[in-house]
Amino acid sequence: MTEVHAVAPDEMEAPIFLISWQKLMMWGFIITDALLFAGYLASYMFTRLASDVGWPAQSEIFDMNFIALMTFTLITSSATMACAVKAASEGDRKLTRRYLLLTILIGTAFLGMQAIEWSHFIGDGARLTGNPWGASGFSAYFFMMTGFHGTHVLIGVVILLITFLRTTPERLIADKVEVAGLYWHFVDLVWVFIFGCFYLL
Repeated sequence: MTEVHAVAPDEMEAPIFLISWQKLMMWGFIITDALLFAGYLASYMFTRLASDVGWPAQSEIFDMNFIALMTFTLITSSATMACAVKAASEGDRKLTRRYLLLTILIGTAFLGMQAIEWSHFIGDGARLTGNPWGASGFSAYFFMMTGFHGTHVLIGVVILLITFLRTTPERLIADKVEVAGLYWHFVDLVWVFIFGCFYLL
């Protein structure tokens, strides 16, 4: 008769992934979405270099001080989000809610500033099919990249609002705050690349 050997808990093989499925799925989304944004930016740079028409000078069209303020605003929200994740990991519900709410307000402010930028750009004659400054692709890429990123920011604000509402003085799920933080940091990082490639180069 074959003797069955009981395996002690410490002898069992450790799981391959030591993170929650929510966090794993978020990382999967971030990687695929990063590739999509990279494709947009690469397409923009190729179109700009291959254009026979002179590419407009961004400093003559945009208020670069305003764009820098937008960038600073979003980077600041990344700092407050990091504080929310840290507070959640330490079990501080009150501080977590405070930083989540602050991040939501800053994210909403960024969206408001982006709406102002769009209204000025459209008011100056920019359209998807053309613009007064030269290459038609300039305005098309502006609307595509900033609009797609703005949609991500809006979704992020909604996610943070849901996380805030679910984080009460009696209830805190640190892992969900961390997952929301991963998404928000990704959105902020993407804007840094858009700012560098579209507004500065």
